[in-house]
Amino acid sequence: MALLQIRYPAVTAAETEIEYGRDPSYDIYERYRYAYDTYGYLFLSSNETGVSGGEDIGNVMGGVAEGGNPGAVGEAGGMGSQGPGVTQITDQVPLLAQLQDYDYMMKHFYSVHASTTAGRDVMKADVLLGTDLRIVKDASVPQILIYHTHSQETYADYGPNNPGATVVSAGDYLTQLLREKGWNVIHNTDTYDIQGGVLDRNRAYTYALEGITRVLQEHPTIQVVLDLHRDGVREDLRLVTEVNGKPTANIMFFQGMSRTPDGEIEYLPNPYLKENLAFSFQMQLAAAGRFPGFTRKIYLKGLRYNLHLRARSALVEVGAQTNTFEEARNAMEPLAELLDMVLQGV
Repeated sequence: MALLQIRYPAVTAAETEIEYGRDPSYDIYERYRYAYDTYGYLFLSSNETGVSGGEDIGNVMGGVAEGGNPGAVGEAGGMGSQGPGVTQITDQVPLLAQLQDYDYMMKHFYSVHASTTAGRDVMKADVLLGTDLRIVKDASVPQILIYHTHSQETYADYGPNNPGATVVSAGDYLTQLLREKGWNVIHNTDTYDIQGGVLDRNRAYTYALEGITRVLQEHPTIQVVLDLHRDGVREDLRLVTEVNGKPTANIMFFQGMSRTPDGEIEYLPNPYLKENLAFSFQMQLAAAGRFPGFTRKIYLKGLRYNLHLRARSALVEVGAQTNTFEEARNAMEPLAELLDMVLQGV
């Protein structure tokens, strides 16, 4: 069993014996019980897991872009990825010892835009895995909100013969799947990127903040907020892989850090940054084991992107404009599974 190197307030041997009445190692377990219970296989050596030496769990980061080109250039009002698209990695799901190596984790799991920084003070695998994001499922009240800051984003086959090939329709299907799993979901389909008949994606986040804040005030039981997008890439690039025998658009979790390389942006505070990071990281890790090739690297950028309203907030890019709607719709099935797994801690 690999040992966790966790910093916590020092306790003398006498205090431990009197106050806790148990071995100090048990207190480490208590502190990170969720990580042990949920990701126990990560705490084992490679010989104990049975996944080393030829049994490859899969690609940690995602499928291969069509044409073998790993680059992707974003659009979407200046928010697009502008970095690696999907990167083929053939390593098995990493063990905890690897994840606790900051350089390893950042190289294999994240793309960091030049507008921000992601230092060792916030990117700690044991903290991200140890953050308990479970909620008790209660279909009698709304618990999940899905919305679209950029509701006008469409897919390659959008047109008069297929007006439903939009990111909003993908959100409809995700809503259906989550409801079938017993979650009470609100799908907000309001338009935030068109004002006065003019497409304005840059101010869409301001308008969306007003809209979803009203929804959250009306339904304070909501604990999960998902902003569903599709990315923008070069026209010769397709982000597609196969999941459960279906052509499936790659997804990418996107995180606003509310900080520049010089430090935190004081006028854009996010009290839930740690939880947001944990939410996407736990889903990314679950995808590595269950749906290898499905996810792209988590993308980190400088601003906040309205991820500060709930602890379990995520911005998800579902494919790009070069994907078909079928591929985007298919992506909702593994995404629903990942959300359900993390929210239930299974």
